[in-house]
Formats: sequence, C-alpha cells, structure tokens
Amino acid sequence: MDNKLLSTLFVGVDVSSRSQHAVILDFYGNTLASFPFNNNVPGTSLMISEIIKQANSTKATNVVVAMESTSFYSFHLCNYIFQSPQLATLHTKVYCLNPKVTKAYQNTFVDIDKTDPNDAYVIADFARTGKITSEPFQGSQFVALQRLTRARLHLMEGLAREKSYVLTNIFIKFSELAILDVKDKDNPFSNRFGATSMAVLSDFMSPDEIAYTSLEDLIDFFIEKGKGRFTDPEAKAKLLQRAARDSYRLDKALYDPLNAAIAASFNCIKAFEKEIKLIDKAIEKAVKGLSSNEYQSLLSIKGFGPVISAGIIAEIGFISRFSSEEKLAKYAGLTWRKKQSGRFTSDITFMTKSGNEFLRYYLGEAVMSLLKSHNDEYTEYYHKKYNEAIRFKHKRALALTSRKLVRLIFALLRNNQLYISSKGVDKAIS
Repeated sequence: MDNKLLSTLFVGVDVSSRSQHAVILDFYGNTLASFPFNNNVPGTSLMISEIIKQANSTKATNVVVAMESTSFYSFHLCNYIFQSPQLATLHTKVYCLNPKVTKAYQNTFVDIDKTDPNDAYVIADFARTGKITSEPFQGSQFVALQRLTRARLHLMEGLAREKSYVLTNIFIKFSELAILDVKDKDNPFSNRFGATSMAVLSDFMSPDEIAYTSLEDLIDFFIEKGKGRFTDPEAKAKLLQRAARDSYRLDKALYDPLNAAIAASFNCIKAFEKEIKLIDKAIEKAVKGLSSNEYQSLLSIKGFGPVISAGIIAEIGFISRFSSEEKLAKYAGLTWRKKQSGRFTSDITFMTKSGNEFLRYYLGEAVMSLLKSHNDEYTEYYHKKYNEAIRFKHKRALALTSRKLVRLIFALLRNNQLYISSKGVDKAIS
C-alpha cells in the first residue's frame, strides 16, 4: 500500500452561494469532521484551520480537496485554498469536478438523502476511492483571459439569438426576402444583416412601397447605402423589386409595429457587434501579456486569429496539465462512447460532451476558420467525414475535425514550436 495514500486526508466540499459544507475523511473512509462554513474569507479560513487540526491529529502529510464546479461560486474557494501557505506544507491538491460525474457516483449509494452533508461526503469519498481523473487546479493565471473569451462567447450567443429572432419579423413583413438563401442568385443581398439590407427593411414601410418605387430611385438607393460597392446595382434593384412583388401583403396597420420591432432588433445587433469588436481588442491585449509563446504557436496556423488562439489558450491553461493529446481531447469533451454487447458493436456512437464546452466551442470555431482559409489538410478531412456521415453531416464532420485539430494544438504547445506542416508535426509527436 502506498504510504502517501495512507497519510492523505480527503476533503469534500458542497458549494453554494452563501453557505458551504465540508466533510473530511481519512484513507479508510472514517469521517473525521463534518461542518458548515460561510462562502467568504473568514469561513474558508475556518475550514483550513479544521483541515490542519485533523492533519496534525492523524499525522497526515497530504491533503486532497474536491468540490463540484458549481457555476462561479467555487472559484474563490478553489483559489483561496490553492494559495494558502498553511496548506502548501501539506502538499494540498485542489480539484473542481464535473457535477455529472459526482452525481453518477452518488447514485451508487442506496437510499441516501439529498442533503449538504451527504453531498460533501459523496465528493470526499469520490476522491478517496481514486475516481478523480481530471487535473488539479493550477491557479488563476488564465482567469482574466477566460473572463474575456467567455464574455465574447456570451455576446456571440446573444447576437445569434437576436438575428434568429428578427428573421421571424422580417418574414412577416417581407416574406420572400426572408426565405431566400444568401447564396441564391435571386437574393439581392449576400448578407441579410449588411448595411444595405438593414436599410431596405428600415427605410421602406412595406414591400408595396419597394414594388412601386421607380427603378432609378432604387438604383440610387443601392449606390448610396452600398457606398458604391455593388458592381451591378441595377440587377440588385430588379431582384429586390421581384422579391417585393412575390411577397405576401399585410393589413397596413401591422406595418408600423413590425417596423418598430425590426428596428429594435437591428439596434441590438449593432450594439452586440460593437461590443464584440471592443472585447476582441481587449482579448488580443490580454493574451499577448499572458502567454506570448503559446499565442505565437497557435497564430502560426493559417486561419487562426487572435480571438480563436486566445480562446483555446484560456481554456487549456498550462499544456503540462495534460500528459497526452487523448487527455486534452477528453477535457474538451471530444470523445465518443462505445456501444457493444457480445459480438455486436454499434456503428452509431455519441459524443460525450462532458468536457469543457468553451474549449469545444473555440475548437469548432477554429475548424470553421481553417475551412474558410482553405487549409488543404483540414478542408479535405472535413469533407471526407462529411461525405461518410449518414446523418448530422456537418456536426459530425465538425466534431471529428476538431478532434484531429486537438492533436496539432497539443504538439505545438507541448514543443513550443511554430506550425510548419503536418509531416513536421507527426515527426514531433513520434
């Protein structure tokens, strides 16, 4: 038996916004202490004092503190324990656990009540039985960058939600324009939310007004709002009039409320886009001062920009936390469950998605950026997986290409090198 394990205390903490509960177990599962404490500095200091007291009485030399990653409530507690000089002498390791994992472990207890002390006991016992597979907390060096990259994701989700919502009102007002695909040759606009498209929906009361406006006036409108960027404004004007004639008509009383709703959504979209540009600048500034070598490694990949590189670095942190690219992929939730029984093995597998959703998002964005920048290796791989899939073609191809990208990112960050070619990376890994 490992003497280190025998002399380890296992602390489980049930985290909430105001009060928390801690349970301390020894290696044999005996409860040494069970007590509540406040989620603030005095409360956490009380918990640390109790851990040191129990360590002295049992002659423990190591401490493992485990808690669920409960929104942002666990951050201060985790960071305070990590920085504690008293606990440093006990070689303390702090773990933030996925609630899904601890809940599954709690289900193995028969007829256990759902209480704070029991929840803390289950977490401590989970740690005691060696079930933790994640990496320990490494401090708050990347928290500032995370706040920015995650805030950007929040804004992007808000922007996407607003764009999706306004399309319903656009369809009611101008049905034909809303249903035309942006790649359709009959669509006058390549971007539904471009300046000229927004101007059409804001400046004209109804499709009738567009249909009966003279072609010359519409051409002048396209030239003015498009700032001369349209190569053939006359063709665009004709397409717009055709869409207006083919659209459904409404009672005149409905157009004013619809226009007000559409204008409000457009204002929100502009505000989101403005804030995203500002936060992009803040992200670029923050990542350069934090982790310049890793940042330059990812920037060397054609198609990676400052935001994508920063988003990946913020969620990975120190690459030394991961001993292999498989563990990094698992951390991102890019693993698939096998379904097998006897001689049967299912061809349909489901992605776990139990990892870091923010890292998975930025990896997906990175893949889309690689496709847009015509990275041959990843473009070919994406289309290969797309054609192999029977259903959910894009999602499956995106996930599998993201998994392939993890291997490249791990190699570059681990070796602190710039991207050269796939052959060079294969050589670095081997």
